[in-house]
Amino acid sequence: MASRTATELVHPVRDHLRFTTVLAALSDPVRLAIVARLADAGPDGELACTTFALPVSKSTQSGHFKVLREAGVIRQRDEGTRRLNQLRRDDLDARFPGLLDLAIPQGREVIAGW
Repeated sequence: MASRTATELVHPVRDHLRFTTVLAALSDPVRLAIVARLADAGPDGELACTTFALPVSKSTQSGHFKVLREAGVIRQRDEGTRRLNQLRRDDLDARFPGLLDLAIPQGREVIAGW
């Protein structure tokens, strides 16, 4: 079996972030919850994938993280056996001012409903 770290994690640069792609990534309640948790971790905060208590299977969680990464909403990096996630707040605020200010409270509402 190939190592999870065998494939390089690809992140779009700030100028390549697309509004419709970011909106599509934020359209799912689970992904909104992930964004809210990362926002609560602070500007330099990183959370491992395993720290999210999400009501979906592990493989589905991986898919959600991938959508967020490929849209440019989060940055991921591998550290040992953990995959760390960080919200790309600076990039998103620069490209789409106010978008995260609307999305994060929605994600918190999702979490509160679980």
